[in-house]
Amino acid sequence: MTTDTTESRTAGSGAERAGGGLDIGGLHKALGGRTIIESLDMVVHPGELVSLLGPSGCGKTTTLRMIAGFLTPDAGSIKVGGREVVHLGPEQRPSAMVFQNYALWPHMTVAKNVGFPLKLRKRPKAEIAERVDAALELVNLMHHKDSRPARISGGEQQRTALARALVQEPELLLLDEPLSNLDAKLRVKVREDIREIQQRLGITTVIVTHDQEEAMSVSDRIAVMNNGKIEQFSTPAELYSAPATEFVATFIGSLNRLEGLIEDGRVVAGEGVIGIRPEDVVFSPDPHAGGVAASVQRVVPRGHFAELHLRRADVELRSYVTGAPPAVGAQGSARIAKWLEFEDGRLVRQGGQA
Repeated sequence: MTTDTTESRTAGSGAERAGGGLDIGGLHKALGGRTIIESLDMVVHPGELVSLLGPSGCGKTTTLRMIAGFLTPDAGSIKVGGREVVHLGPEQRPSAMVFQNYALWPHMTVAKNVGFPLKLRKRPKAEIAERVDAALELVNLMHHKDSRPARISGGEQQRTALARALVQEPELLLLDEPLSNLDAKLRVKVREDIREIQQRLGITTVIVTHDQEEAMSVSDRIAVMNNGKIEQFSTPAELYSAPATEFVATFIGSLNRLEGLIEDGRVVAGEGVIGIRPEDVVFSPDPHAGGVAASVQRVVPRGHFAELHLRRADVELRSYVTGAPPAVGAQGSARIAKWLEFEDGRLVRQGGQA
């Protein structure tokens, strides 16, 4: 596992943030005779937002459910704010969870859904009313206080579930695929809302997602998981620019993956794997601009940039360009500005200018 000790981007010192951090050590879980989580270690700093990112079946939701107390680990430690909680049930832990399906009561109003955890704890009615209003104000839902879930949008249902978690004033906020039920445009808006609220409260937060764009846009750090282990735990920028493994490189962003080596500006047969980000493949209509002779086979519009499918004399590559793209069939040259070299799935070196 690769860790990053870079401080959280969230403003303020630890003393100014709400609650404590999360410290997981040696977490292990087997289900149905199969190991799901193996010797997992992770430290989340106070006030930090961390995403557990990985493909389906990698163990990220199992990890979150153990943190929340809905699953008991076979071994390991879970500390919140320095206190061991692995022996406590979910209702006894200083954490609150937002479930993937929101789990709202359809017969209750938004306000009653939000206040339900406090009612279970037999808090005074006046306190419940005050805290519910504060939570609804926080997520901008006071105007739907008396509405039922069926009468509000998916994004508003998600914010209701978030308010229900926040009303409990947890030290640790846990979110399981919180945006998976929303359409693409709404996902962007709601994830921005979640990040803004998290930063305003300074609450330590762990989000489970399989969406790399979602994780990259909201996280201070990301734990990329695969087969029950953390492949790399670092900032979004470092995961992209310096992936520790071939799996991380292919899972975060787009990659030209080639088998072989780069020698004298060309890709040649050899042991090892080369990874090249499309933006590091530079196409020029000038055949003498450096690199290897290349032609444009296909142009795919991607909004503010275009993806070129290039055929060089040695290999086919994808390249990203901004501005007006060249036409299909255009001739020129393509050079590789930077590349990554992997051996046995691990990054061994980075190269440039081929």
